[in-house]
Formats: sequence, C-alpha cells, structure tokens
Amino acid sequence: MFLGIEIGGTKLQLGVGTGNGGVLEARERTDVDKTKGAEGIRRQIVQIAPALIQNYGVQTIGIGFGGPVNATGGHTIRSFQIEGWNNFPLSEWSGKTLGLPTSIENDSNLAGLGEARFGAGKGKKVVVYSNIGSGIGGALAINGELYLGGGRGAVLEIGHLRPGLDAESAEQTVESMASGWGIEEQLKARLRSNTAGEEDSRDHLINLCDGDLNRLTGKIVVEAVVDGNRVAEFILNQAIRTYGWALAQTVTLLAPDVIVIGGGIAQIGEARFLAPLRLEVERYVIPPLRGCYEIIPAALGEEVVVHGAIAMAADAAKLNV
Repeated sequence: MFLGIEIGGTKLQLGVGTGNGGVLEARERTDVDKTKGAEGIRRQIVQIAPALIQNYGVQTIGIGFGGPVNATGGHTIRSFQIEGWNNFPLSEWSGKTLGLPTSIENDSNLAGLGEARFGAGKGKKVVVYSNIGSGIGGALAINGELYLGGGRGAVLEIGHLRPGLDAESAEQTVESMASGWGIEEQLKARLRSNTAGEEDSRDHLINLCDGDLNRLTGKIVVEAVVDGNRVAEFILNQAIRTYGWALAQTVTLLAPDVIVIGGGIAQIGEARFLAPLRLEVERYVIPPLRGCYEIIPAALGEEVVVHGAIAMAADAAKLNV
C-alpha cells in the first residue's frame, strides 16, 4: 500500500491505495487554516498520517504540493497561498517524521498523472491535463508517464502565457483573465467603470453580493450568468476565449490525443463552459489539427491529486526494489 498526500491552499487530503487506481482504501480530508501557515499543515499531517501508515502497511509516500517544487531536490519552492513553504525540505521532513521514503511533485502534475493513468485520459498516448479554478495549471503525460522537461521548473504552465504581443507585463496572463480570481477581478473592474447601459446588470450583481462587490466570487458570477446577467456573461465568455486560445497553442505545439479539463470553473458544465471552450480552441488551433483531439472533463473528482501521488509513490517503490 502507498500513501498519497495533497497539500493545497484550502484543503489537505491523505489517501491510501494500491497504486493501480480504483477505490481508495482510506481517505482523510480536512480544511487548512491559512493563519497557522505551513507549520499548521505539517502538524495536521502528523496527526493523521501515522495511523494510516500503520493500519494499511504503507511502504512509501507521495506528496502533491500546491505550488512550484524542486522534485529532484525534494523541496518546495513556495506556496502562493500559505506562508512558510519557501525552500522547505519536504521530502526530508516527511522521511524523518513519518519514517518512510517520500517523493514530491507539483499538484497539477500529479493530477495529470492520475487522469492519464486512471481517469479520463486512460489508454491515450498523449494526454494534456489542465485545471482551471482559483488558478490555471497543466500537465503533460506521454504513455502514462509525466513529461517534466529538463527538470528546471514547471511544465505546461499555460496560465502564465501572455495572451498577445501587447501583454508585456508579467501580470498580464491567461490566469489573470480566465481563472476564478481573474474572472472576479475582471468583472469588478467592469462594474466599477459604470459603463452606460449596464446599470441593470450592475444592480443585479450588487444584490447577489449583498451590496458589497468585495464579496463577489466565481460561484456568484456563475449564478449571475444563469440569471441572464449580460455583463457577467460577457466576462465569462471573454475568459473562455482566452483559455481556449491558450489550449489551442498547446494543441498546436503538442498534438495531444485528449485534453482533460479539471478544476472548479470546469464544473460550470457542458453547455456554458465546455461546449463554447471547444469552439474557441477550434478558432485558434492550427487548421490541420482541427478535429484530431478531444476536450473532455476530468473523471477522478476531488481525489485526483491523491491518486497521482499514490501512483508516484508506487513508481518510486518499484525503482527501489
């Protein structure tokens, strides 16, 4: 048995499995308290993991971390949500604290590995995975193995592409326009501009936010779109077009068999998100590749990073036999 751990900005998950997919033998999920920082998360792991290790005879551990990592060196580079993870030796800490060999990797990469081996990309040769939620990430798997480039940093970080030649600032990215927080910020800016003819849409959104635009969330934006709010629909469509452009560049460069879409924004559904997204990708992709790939929703749900982490732990155990 193998232990997979997901360290995110809002949640911590631990799961035990065989490394072959299927139903997890056990799973524990808890919320993260940002005010307690990285040390608080490590305390939570110490409270939960030992019992799972003992009860299920865990051999090795895999950790999916919500931020950039140096997987070879075994340390986190930083977290964009939680303080205290800068250059932290996570593999060494886990090995000493939990008593088992530990591998680490970025959470999006492990989500991609999970979907490629056990989920929506199973059986496909080239699988691109992209999660669109509070941020936008990605992963590339070839024949069920992660492609990690030269090992000098993240791969397939499409959220950090700059859409267009005029996007000269590092802040002008696909993520700033199409992620959950990007959609929120774009919509807030549009509402504060008091554009003529948009008064009804503005009043509607303010009502949904209980009078305070600072309470605007992606969930409220979706609710507004369902209600027929024209400004919210415009911003969402702009986000889908930007994200579609980014995926089209990925298809043009990599010619994948399938693109698997995960994350909270993808939960908007087929009609309002995936169908228009496919049209935008077709708009921008190189013509010879049109119709040569699928864009489908992820299949493993909230457990996807845990499945990928378990698979990584199982791979490491085989190498050490």
